Amino acid sequence: AAITSGRLNALTKTRCAIFQTAYNPTSARTGAKYLRARLRGPSMVKYYPPDIDLSMSKLVKQWPELELVNFAEAQRLRDVEAKKARGKGVPTKAK
Repeated sequence: AAITSGRLNALTKTRCAIFQTAYNPTSARTGAKYLRARLRGPSMVKYYPPDIDLSMSKLVKQWPELELVNFAEAQRLRDVEAKKARGKGVPTKAK
């Protein structure tokens, strides 16, 4: 009473149709385990707190009524003016 391989294949195909699984008679690697798995991205995003950007330039733009001074930007502007005075500034753009 041995069962033939053709009948086993038919049984497997019917089982896959009933239980909505992939029919893979050659046992090829399909990656189905990873495709069925729950996505990790959303829970990782919820785990880490949102980034808070506290750059001075954004604070100065956001609240101009506070008259905050960005010392790094002010120093950069003074350096640019000093270079221009010595003739070391950025050349004019050709037209």
